[in-house]
Amino acid sequence: MATTVIALLALIVPIWSLPPLAPTQYPGVYQLTEPVDHAECPSWDYRNNILYYVNIHEGQVYRYDYDQGNLAYITLDGEVAPVIPSSRDPNLLIVGLDRSVAAVEWDGVSDPSETRILAALAPDFPTSRVNDGKADKQGRLWIGTMGYEGPDGLTPDEGILYQVTCDHLDSPLVEIAPVNISNGLAWNAANDKFFYIDTPSGQVVEYSYNDETGEISDRRVVFDVNDHTEHIVGGPDGMTIDEDDNLWIALYGGGAIIKVDSSNGDLLEIVPLPALDVTSAIWGGPDLDILYVTTSRVSLTDEQKLEQPAAGAVFAIFGLGTKGRPTFEVDILGSIDDETCGAKKVLRG
Repeated sequence: MATTVIALLALIVPIWSLPPLAPTQYPGVYQLTEPVDHAECPSWDYRNNILYYVNIHEGQVYRYDYDQGNLAYITLDGEVAPVIPSSRDPNLLIVGLDRSVAAVEWDGVSDPSETRILAALAPDFPTSRVNDGKADKQGRLWIGTMGYEGPDGLTPDEGILYQVTCDHLDSPLVEIAPVNISNGLAWNAANDKFFYIDTPSGQVVEYSYNDETGEISDRRVVFDVNDHTEHIVGGPDGMTIDEDDNLWIALYGGGAIIKVDSSNGDLLEIVPLPALDVTSAIWGGPDLDILYVTTSRVSLTDEQKLEQPAAGAVFAIFGLGTKGRPTFEVDILGSIDDETCGAKKVLRG
């Protein structure tokens, strides 16, 4: 199977002023935002055309309004990842915060009055932190952690992938452990396959998925970056999936996002970006045909930052010839004050 390498076309223009791309044009990579240190975990709320993402280490949650072209952010008390809207209230956001799952009510205008802590994670690993996460079709939250990453590298085997529901807030279910850096997640269109990345492994793995019970089984490796070093470098980070069940995988340290056939592991396409550390992606736009890609500059040297001034920005890629499917929201709370799943136990102002 041939691999397509897309030429890099990066322009800094307001996204709302872009004309539609004809199907025959090459994809265009456009810088959507100013850089931050570590942009990650993009999510798209199709109900109101809002793109959310985080700046992990600064505790910032960003909200980009596609229709208005406005970008706003709030700062929470801790490292934050991911951010996922609630199914019953689009202004209620479920986030990972340090080693917990929290809820924040934010309309993009008013400052949140409080942050409600819902569940504690990784009690045995006090230096670990939250990382990537998503909601499944039933509104269950799948959220992972990673070991401490310091000057001497990553503390191994201290990451866990959890499943969090209303019934298990006091004891989130451990789905995969141990891992190193719990990262990208995706489900296929039939909703019977679950895809997962533990970044240092270099692999994307597939599990059989039971949507009714949320159980995973029958692990197999779909794709291994180490088998394609003649074309790509870096480690697989976040990912999303398109309408044809092709995986779009961010390469941290690889300067690109790649398209992989989830059925056979073929590397189909490489889209370079003007940032070495590509962190994640999500389909968005009114027709779900824009691929939003987050990047980072936190690991770059001063020299690399000068060479990559757009590193840390969010990019929008048009004209890829495919599109995504609506993603799912978390169904745990109906409102910030909802005590159906238990009384408020911890609040942060």
